Amino acid sequence: MRPRAHWKGFLKLSLVSCPVALYPASTTAERTRFHMINKETGNRLKQQMVDSETGEVIERDQKGRGYELTKGSYVPVEDDELDAIQLESNHTIDIDSFVPIEEMDKRYLDHPYYLVPSGKQGADAFAVIRDAMKDKGRVALGRVVLTNRERPVAIEPLGKGMLATTLRYPYELRDEHDYFQEVKTPKVSKDMVQLAAHILDQKASHFDPDKFKDKYETALRALVKRKASGKRVEPSEPEKRSDNVIDLMDALRKSLHARPSDRRRSSSARGRHGRRTRKQTRQSKTRHRKAG
Repeated sequence: MRPRAHWKGFLKLSLVSCPVALYPASTTAERTRFHMINKETGNRLKQQMVDSETGEVIERDQKGRGYELTKGSYVPVEDDELDAIQLESNHTIDIDSFVPIEEMDKRYLDHPYYLVPSGKQGADAFAVIRDAMKDKGRVALGRVVLTNRERPVAIEPLGKGMLATTLRYPYELRDEHDYFQEVKTPKVSKDMVQLAAHILDQKASHFDPDKFKDKYETALRALVKRKASGKRVEPSEPEKRSDNVIDLMDALRKSLHARPSDRRRSSSARGRHGRRTRKQTRQSKTRHRKAG
């Protein structure tokens, strides 16, 4: 069953418009969550808003918004004042332009939504806009108001519908130069690059999100299940990290010639902590019988 729409309005391209709805394309509903509890009684705790100066508990009708001008000095802003600056795009996604899909900077991508026609009216216009973008390899850029804030939005074809992704503003991104300016640029031999390229070829694959496994979520559920059954959970030993300096060229060569089966056998052997396999045991017994 389709969940409740997050936003309803119109998708507008010049004089063409059609009713549409936005549905969140992602969810954290299945993620394991914890509540704060009283460790002595096991009861859930409730949070309260407290005046930072007087220490008094503040009720819901006393809460308001304020912008901090200087330390500890706030300008109060009322709900009706915020309503007064609402924009046209509150109920309309107005397409401003179309850009080549390869020009999209992934750093600006924020939250994804499924964009679908709302009812039968306007389905033709929706399909025309979708298919035209698909033919041209273009992404539509527009604006939409979500939770009282106008956000840029990128819209692209996805199956029978479209994917609308809210975008970040430039002031919300940090400058990469602040992080990359101290990165060294050593001279790397062509042999090293070619070896690394061969490793990339060996591990070449296709994007398949079904292979993503949330190991931490699995461990959390196992922990909760074990605790709920009254069993004790023993903390595991922290993994020891090696401080040995490795030869990069040698490591690349070993990585290139290590087959997946070799890595699995190596990992399996470490997990057995030196125990002999059944085959080894059978071979040992055979040798003893022959010797006898």
